[in-house]
Amino acid sequence: MGGIIWLASYPKSGNTWVRTFLHNLLLNADRPADINELTRFTIGDGDKVWYEQVTGKPYSNLSDEESAALIPRVHQAYARTRPDSVFVKTHNWLGKKHGVPLVTPEFTAGAIYIVRNPLDVVISLSDHYGMGIDQGVEMMNDDKAYSAETDRKVPDFLSSWSNHVTSWQSIDKQARHILRYEDMLYKPEKTFGALAKFLGLKPPRERLKKAIKFSSFETSRKLEAEKGFNERSDKAEKFFRVGKAGQWKTVLSPEQVEKLVTTHYDVMKEYKYLPPGYK
Repeated sequence: MGGIIWLASYPKSGNTWVRTFLHNLLLNADRPADINELTRFTIGDGDKVWYEQVTGKPYSNLSDEESAALIPRVHQAYARTRPDSVFVKTHNWLGKKHGVPLVTPEFTAGAIYIVRNPLDVVISLSDHYGMGIDQGVEMMNDDKAYSAETDRKVPDFLSSWSNHVTSWQSIDKQARHILRYEDMLYKPEKTFGALAKFLGLKPPRERLKKAIKFSSFETSRKLEAEKGFNERSDKAEKFFRVGKAGQWKTVLSPEQVEKLVTTHYDVMKEYKYLPPGYK
């Protein structure tokens, strides 16, 4: 392909899972890849060090408008790190910041988008950001939602959950591939095999199955327990928390379900996420 292949998702939707799978598939080692070395194949969008590299100045010296104006230069720097394609993880929606696209078309080759039932996302999201579930629901329903800036990263501009999903759907179908978290969970060989095909890869079945096994939730959770994970939020006890679908049925209140479904009904219907009684 050439250029940036975005690995995009709303937070806590399976982005790290896909990155881990690609890491294991490409390495094809005899043991699971180190989850703390995912940047070997995948750049993290929004790391301040990239802004500092293209300007030679500390990020703290930049205004919000100045950092936005630098986005195309940062994306060009991403693209130049590889002679062909480079994977870049992002949680930004496909929108603009101070009039500047958060995803630069000039340096974009394609996108892999991971979508997950928002009723499950809100549980993981709330834990990750150290907030109550009611706050998580408000965040996912907010058209202007963004994640907080950290010492290492600029904020992610999320918009609402459904805006996030539909924004990435606007990319040309031939240049994007959409994965459902639930299909990754219940139909892994078919789902990850289709992803490999989209990327122009034809791994032997045994290699594909090994990459799936080495990137499983159970394997990643074990590795985090042994070595920690450098992407864990300081507000969460662990990054790899449960890794299941349908947890919302025993965690969310009817009122919380109602608020999310009311706001995101159309997109939830499109991806078959509507709970019984909302058809």
